Amino acid sequence: MTLPPVERPGPVDIADPEQVTAVVEAARGARPVRGTTVVVAVDGRSGSGKTVLGIAVAQTLACPVVHLDAIYPGWDGLAAGVALATRHVLEPLSRGEQAAYPRWDWMRSRPGRTLAVPAGPHLVLEGCGALVPPAAAFAAVRVWLEAPPEVRKERALSRDGEAYAPHWDRWAAQEDAVYARARPWETADLVLGTVAA
Repeated sequence: MTLPPVERPGPVDIADPEQVTAVVEAARGARPVRGTTVVVAVDGRSGSGKTVLGIAVAQTLACPVVHLDAIYPGWDGLAAGVALATRHVLEPLSRGEQAAYPRWDWMRSRPGRTLAVPAGPHLVLEGCGALVPPAAAFAAVRVWLEAPPEVRKERALSRDGEAYAPHWDRWAAQEDAVYARARPWETADLVLGTVAA
């Protein structure tokens, strides 16, 4: 018996130009929710293409991008990472203050150096949980990305290698928990599929 072919992702290092344009146009037309910075939140499950899209949008807008992967305090830190990003980045920016966050040192499993986040008219926050509370309250543009589970897993493991493999299910369980409560796809301005047709 021949199994149907697995749906293959397009290049994972190149964002879909039409999707980038759609997000950028939304960002340029949006007003800040709090303060003077339009926060573009790009969320979705692991391997859905958040980082690729987030970087492309930030480059087009010439604005900073904050990767939640750099903030989560370890493999059990999804919810804690969202809270840290809110406290260290989103809240200070909303008050017109300097934002900076402790980058998580994955090799040493502890906080590392502090990274400053320049203030400006736009900020991209990308990562699992960017559209869940408390961070969601700051999002002026809400983007949810989708891809089939097998595609997401292939992308994530090809990106992060075997270091991620033993943690896939552990991380997915945290995604299930935070997304079941927040259901961010229901409040997204844009819901985008990231698998080439």
